[in-house]
Amino acid sequence: MINLFITWNPDPVIFNIGSYPVRWYSFFWVVAIISATMVVNKIFKDKNYSKEDFSRLFVYSFLGIFIGARLGHCLFYDASYFIEHPLEAVLPIKFYPNNNWKFVGYAGLASHGGTLGLIFALFLFCRKTKIKFLKILDIIAVAAPLAAGFIRIANFMNSEIIGTETTLPWGVVFIQVDNVIRHPAQLYESIAYFFFFVIMWLLYRYHNKYKVKSGFYFGLCIFMIFTFRFFIEFLKERQVSFEADMTLDMGQILSLPFMLLGFYFLIRGGNLKNIFRMSNT
Repeated sequence: MINLFITWNPDPVIFNIGSYPVRWYSFFWVVAIISATMVVNKIFKDKNYSKEDFSRLFVYSFLGIFIGARLGHCLFYDASYFIEHPLEAVLPIKFYPNNNWKFVGYAGLASHGGTLGLIFALFLFCRKTKIKFLKILDIIAVAAPLAAGFIRIANFMNSEIIGTETTLPWGVVFIQVDNVIRHPAQLYESIAYFFFFVIMWLLYRYHNKYKVKSGFYFGLCIFMIFTFRFFIEFLKERQVSFEADMTLDMGQILSLPFMLLGFYFLIRGGNLKNIFRMSNT
C-alpha cells in the first residue's frame, strides 16, 4: 500500500519591503480583517447605520480582538512566564539577558481571548453610540466565521496548531516541526468556519422570514464555532506542556462556556422553534 501524504514546508515570508518581511501569517490576518469588514459594512448599509458608527465599530472591534487575543494567550497558556516578563505581553519584543532584545512579533494569539475582547469592546461601542448591544453582536456574528476561516489558513501557513498523527491520504508532514504525517487540523477548522459563514449569511439574507429575537445570530455563531472547536481539539497536539496530563485541553475547557452561552441564545424566546416552523412552510 502506497502511503500518500503532503509535504508542507512553505517559506513563511512572501516578500520583503526593504528590510521588513511580509509574512503569510500577517497576510491572511489582513485578509480576515478586510473580508469581515466588508460583510459588516454591507449589513450596516442595509440597516441604515451611519458611516461614522461603522468607522468607530471597526476601531473598537480591531482593538478588542487583538488585545483580547494577545492577553488571552498570555493568561490562558503561559501565565507564569508573562507574569515574570510583563512587557513581552504587550510589546512584540523578546528580551534576553545582558539587555539584548529581538523583534519577534506577537507570537501567540488566543481565539477565546479574542472573542472575549471583542464582546467587551462591542459593549463599550454600544454605550458610546446607544445602539442595542445584541443587535451589534448579531451583525458581527454573521462575519466572524469568515474571518476565523482565514485566520486558520494563517496558522496552516505558519505550521502551527498542528494535528495528531494520521495515516489518511491527505495527511500533512509539517517539515518545520517534524517528519510525522499529521491531520491538517487548521484546514479542517478553516473549511468548517467558511461553511458556518455560508449558513450565517443565508440566514441573514432571509432573516425577514424568521421571527427570531436579537442575539440569535450571535448564539448560533459561537455555538457552531466553539462546538466544532471542542471536538477538533481531539485531533490536535497539545499546545503547551501543562496540558499533557489533562483530560480536556485548555481550548476545550474555554470552549464550554461559549457553547452554553450560544445554546442559550439559540433557544431564547423560541428562536429555534420559529426557524424550524418557518423552514417547513
